[in-house]
Amino acid sequence: MSKPTAEFDIVVWGATGFTGRLVAEYLAKTQDTHRARWALAGRDLGKLEKVRQGLTAIAPAFSELPLLVADARDAASLDALVPRTRVVCTTVGPYARYGSELVAACVRAGVSYCDLTGEVQWMRRMIDAHHEAAQKTGARIVHTCGFDSIPSDLGVLMMQHHMREAHGGHLDGVRLYMGPMRGGASGGTAASMLQAMEDASTDRQVRKTMAHPHGLDPVPGPWRPESRDAFGVHYSQEVGQWTGPFFMASVNTRVVRRSNALLGHPWGEGFRYAEVASYGTGPKGLLTATGVTVGILGGFVAAAQVKPLRKLLETKVLPAPGEGPSAEAREKGFFVARLMGEGTSAKTGKQVRVKGKVAAQGDPGYAATARMLSESALSLAFDDVPKKGGGVLTPASCMGMKLVERLRRAGMTFEVETLPA
Repeated sequence: MSKPTAEFDIVVWGATGFTGRLVAEYLAKTQDTHRARWALAGRDLGKLEKVRQGLTAIAPAFSELPLLVADARDAASLDALVPRTRVVCTTVGPYARYGSELVAACVRAGVSYCDLTGEVQWMRRMIDAHHEAAQKTGARIVHTCGFDSIPSDLGVLMMQHHMREAHGGHLDGVRLYMGPMRGGASGGTAASMLQAMEDASTDRQVRKTMAHPHGLDPVPGPWRPESRDAFGVHYSQEVGQWTGPFFMASVNTRVVRRSNALLGHPWGEGFRYAEVASYGTGPKGLLTATGVTVGILGGFVAAAQVKPLRKLLETKVLPAPGEGPSAEAREKGFFVARLMGEGTSAKTGKQVRVKGKVAAQGDPGYAATARMLSESALSLAFDDVPKKGGGVLTPASCMGMKLVERLRRAGMTFEVETLPA
């Protein structure tokens, strides 16, 4: 574990934002924080004081919770703040706009870091700029610790772990079917998606990176046609439902492939992974899949390509960063992800099929995401996860099964079984 003599174990950066407040509330209610030394951080002391005051409803002792002030674009202020902690947990996006200086400060100080980004183009920049330096300083920079991409990344890891333990060998391919689910994309997720679209509209290299199925691999190489993201509406015999594109697949698939590469390709260099959303059975399922694919996803992507329409989406249609649903709505949300995979048993030489499930109660983009990010920070601070150097990592390649175990204890579902032959 990094920097054992630091003043704090965890600093929540962006604690005054909507998701940042949810993370602070989660940490305040979590048993680990009885022994954790943590603080709230942001650029506005007055707003931080209001968040701290709200936490006193959980326990009066939080009136003494330390508050730290810095500016996301001021490297000097971040260099003063970051060395005071072992882990920085940040919710401030779009990360391409507000996150680069913080990552750089953590790398310089050898401090671990986790975030909620889904911005592939920015993650690629962070990999190229900081991976080697982070390996030398020991900083573990872990992106995508929320709804994107923990269900995917840890779901595949769980499936592969089961295959290895029960049968030997690895799964040659895994498919994730997202759904049913209730809840929308958070304001931060929407802002990140629009930021990625804006970057892509002006930079050819960004477009290439975002389109490359292995765009986050240590060294992106040639890719196979089967790695292409799924488009269109199809009926899946495997789960008995109509499926369509999953709006976060273009992030999650890249993260899963990076995990395989960072771990040394234990799942094989030809490992296949794909994601789709599932919409139900019969005519209703077909209509829903078609409507979402053509009307919502297609319309969003088309509009986001045009600057005036992108601005309209940002200001009039999508939730703004800092906005979110009521507590009642967050509690009613949920998601279910089902995974299917196959491989050859090293013990018997026979084909094995494995089925998995990752699920959580709570709005995926808010309540469930706050839980996943908070537990990621706690895992970096307290779990015996790999400590040999750092790097720009993924949840699976850094915290691994330790984080799966944490999330199970926190109420999330991670189930896996071998299907009958």
